[in-house]
Amino acid sequence: MLKTFLSSAAALTLTTGIAAADYSLTILHTNDFHARFEPISKYDSGCSAEDNTAGECFGGWARLVNAVKDARGRTNNAILVDGGDQFQGSLFYTYYKGKVAAEMMNGLKYDGMTVGNHEFDDGPEVLAGFMASVGFPVLMSNADVSGEPALAGKLMKSSVIERGGEKIGLIGLTPWDTPDLASPGKNITFTDPSGAVQGEVDKLTAEGVNKIIVLSHSGLLVDKLVAANTTGVDVIVGGHDNRLLSNTQEGADDVYPVMVNDTAIVQAYAYGKFLGELNATFDDEGKLIEAKGEPILIDGQVAEDAAILTRVSELAAPLDEIRNKVVAQSGALINGDRAVCRVAECSMGNLIADAMLARVKDQGVTIAIANSGGIRSSIDEGEVTMGEVLSVLPFQNTLSTFEVTGQTVIDALENGVSQVEEVKGRFPQVAGLQFSWDASVPPNEGRIQAVSVKDGDAWVEIDPAATYKLVSNNFVRGGGDGFKMFTTAANAYDFGPDVADVLAEYMAEKGPVKAYTDGRIVKK
Repeated sequence: MLKTFLSSAAALTLTTGIAAADYSLTILHTNDFHARFEPISKYDSGCSAEDNTAGECFGGWARLVNAVKDARGRTNNAILVDGGDQFQGSLFYTYYKGKVAAEMMNGLKYDGMTVGNHEFDDGPEVLAGFMASVGFPVLMSNADVSGEPALAGKLMKSSVIERGGEKIGLIGLTPWDTPDLASPGKNITFTDPSGAVQGEVDKLTAEGVNKIIVLSHSGLLVDKLVAANTTGVDVIVGGHDNRLLSNTQEGADDVYPVMVNDTAIVQAYAYGKFLGELNATFDDEGKLIEAKGEPILIDGQVAEDAAILTRVSELAAPLDEIRNKVVAQSGALINGDRAVCRVAECSMGNLIADAMLARVKDQGVTIAIANSGGIRSSIDEGEVTMGEVLSVLPFQNTLSTFEVTGQTVIDALENGVSQVEEVKGRFPQVAGLQFSWDASVPPNEGRIQAVSVKDGDAWVEIDPAATYKLVSNNFVRGGGDGFKMFTTAANAYDFGPDVADVLAEYMAEKGPVKAYTDGRIVKK
């Protein structure tokens, strides 16, 4: 059941109804859009024109325009804000950086945005260029940017906007561990989120602002801690961990809004699939007395704006240059045939797993597991284009890192070999790991016979009680292909670079690639 906060106004409304001084505001919000200007499939990947016409796709700039227009039509007092990570996630960002995001957000008349960690993927300069192009405040409270020339004096901690004759304070919040997730550079120091938010609340309150919204790209857990450890915050619009908060959607992570003390916390999943719509009511002292709403699913029933469709088509045309760009050389066929990769070790699987592990090895990660279902083609000998790489890895999956026990690794491998007879995509391709399995054993009853991990130059038996750092993709880490054991992993981060980009860069570094199999997977 939706939780609302009504305490201070309860007696008043029983006798006199809603007070004349009460102020109603609709907060429309997005988060983690990740450059998904074109529609996405139910798997959050690219969606074909045929499927889009059939109404099987979600989101996209052209639908978002009409979803926002319809939502604004339901109220006479609304703001539109974003919880960060507009950057990264598709070729639109690779090619245009933040320019298309700025165009879209200006057109939709956003009122404010926080900085997500991916806004730093290409350094402070690209973020600064984006900020110079938009007509709304981009905010980050929990960092000192005074030593960064590109952002000093430009990236503010908070801002005040006016709507319906009232002042509304907006405060930005960014992951404390952004230096580990992106490239903010050495000139920015990140600080504790709760202390940073309270400092800005106190500043805004002293200026007479009594309605305060935090735009937080920090994840639901941090948002709950901020709500519990601060005073004066009315609403937190979240992001970062792609939580679906809803009272009606199947599989939602929690209700909408989540209430912590007097603070309403909302989030709307990711990739433009939902538009959050929170209806908030404040009393004449600025106290939140009601918060209710629901994220709007932007599916095929939401019409696409014709002018935006044309614009997206224009912007997509030069992306063929990227698809045709030579990014590496292959010294031999790299086999990604599903008939091979879904039942056994294959050269494409080894290459992808090795590339993933190499990308995060400096973080202490020692094991890589990739699902064979994500491998969609082979690469021939000779020049390798980005289009070929994208044909191998078309799903826009992102790199995920996390920690699990050795027993969980064994359980994951058991799941991976459980449907070999059906040639299912859960078969695991691995790096930093060796295992043997026995197909004569019934599925999920001990097919995995032995598992070894690298210890220096030697291979040692995996310790079921020890903790290991793994890398996979966000689909697998989120429980896809039966890997449910990873959904509760510790220290999980699912929003790294696109695995296709990781593979292309790894191949480029290696020179002419001669992928191989080396016995890391043995069938008994």
